[in-house]
Amino acid sequence: MIGFRYLKSTPTTYLMRFRNGQIRRQGAGISMMYWTFNSIIVRVNLASEDVPFVFEQQTSDFQDVTIQGNLTYRVAAPEQLASKLDFSIDARGRYQSDDPDAIRDRLIRMLQVEAYEFSRQRSITEMLVAGPELTQRLQSYASESAIPQELGLEIESVVLLQIKPTPEMESALQAETREATLQKADRAVHERRKLAIAAEQEIRERELQNERITQEKQREVREAELAADVAIEQGREELVQQQASNEKTLASARAETLRQTFEAMSAVDWKTIAASSKSTDAKQLIAMAFGELAENAQKIGRLDISPDLLRDLVQNDRADSAATTQQKPRRGSRG
Repeated sequence: MIGFRYLKSTPTTYLMRFRNGQIRRQGAGISMMYWTFNSIIVRVNLASEDVPFVFEQQTSDFQDVTIQGNLTYRVAAPEQLASKLDFSIDARGRYQSDDPDAIRDRLIRMLQVEAYEFSRQRSITEMLVAGPELTQRLQSYASESAIPQELGLEIESVVLLQIKPTPEMESALQAETREATLQKADRAVHERRKLAIAAEQEIRERELQNERITQEKQREVREAELAADVAIEQGREELVQQQASNEKTLASARAETLRQTFEAMSAVDWKTIAASSKSTDAKQLIAMAFGELAENAQKIGRLDISPDLLRDLVQNDRADSAATTQQKPRRGSRG
């Protein structure tokens, strides 16, 4: 029949049929027959929808950053949304206005306003690491904002994918980070070298200390040996002095003895001494007698010498000569 249409919907689609400005039928997942000449059909999607967004903001140090993320929402009150925006469809099921797409723009602008306030309070370096904080702030703001509540929307989640600077600034920050990393590596190498030098110095100091201890021990040993040598030499010197003193005392005693002997013998005639000596033989006595005779020759008138005395003297001379002759070859044979 002309003008009559049949329409059915899925469980995630909410349909409303208006006639003469009044809702005649509505619900999710329903089907209906309607006449196109006096009915208006409104279709609202109840399923969760993703709204990807990308926008640029400026930081407190006037650097541009690109914020990319995704917002997920769903329609919680379709009647309230239909009263605010036009979701009516034509006979072919196409929306008759651009209001369904306007929801996305309104939600993105809502996030953009809050992101602007957030980024203007931070520098570029702070902004690049503030992803989790910005995500939480956008989630809270979107859930409490009046815009989705007036439209009957429920914000399920806000997710940030990245916060990215411009290519020039990214290169500069990478260079700065690279330089900082290299400096950190240089400091680490310097610290390792410093520790190695300190350890080597400590080892050297221990070696020097051991050498000093060894030298000190050797010096003490040398001093002890020298002290022992000095003590020995002092003992020797004292011994020599004592020996010299003893010899001097002995010589003095001997000299005194000889002096007293000589004094005692000075009053005695030498002839008496010679006669009393045990070492004086008969020939010496005869010789001494003849010497005394010679001294008193002017007083002697006549001297008689017996043949026996002369014979004894001659025989004794011969015996002495023979003995001397026999002793000489014996000495030569020994040599």
